[in-house]
Amino acid sequence: MTYLLDANVFIQAKNLHYGFDFCPAFWDWLIESNASGKVFSIDKVADEIAAGADELTDWMRNNASDLFLDTDSRTAERFGQVSAWVTGQEYESAAINTFLQVADFYLVAHALADGHILVTHELPANSRRRVKIPNVCTGLYLRFMTPYEMLRLEQAKFILRG
Repeated sequence: MTYLLDANVFIQAKNLHYGFDFCPAFWDWLIESNASGKVFSIDKVADEIAAGADELTDWMRNNASDLFLDTDSRTAERFGQVSAWVTGQEYESAAINTFLQVADFYLVAHALADGHILVTHELPANSRRRVKIPNVCTGLYLRFMTPYEMLRLEQAKFILRG
């Protein structure tokens, strides 16, 4: 089982639940899980993180270069499938155009191409104004989950050392 992480997993971890200053074990777990071939993200998410120009950007550049997969031909072959599903729904044109230009579109295509479970904080929503990853995953029969579900499934342990 392999996981593909949305940008919000990294950003919310830094800002809320797993700050670098008080939970470095989360960040170590990401690196170790990537090294063992279980956890990945994509180049477009790396671009979003880099735009933040903060400690998350520094962590990514110094520790996580192998975590972010490049968009390859196998992924590109899935673009049509993803865009066909999205355009076939009742989303507003602006929502469709936005989705097709951001990392979410690439994440779904990567997950389809390689059989990854998509990990995101997003929740399904019946909005015509915004395309949500869980809705697209459901429509394309892709598995998705929250970061907490992934951590529990993988039995991650962040234990203080004495």
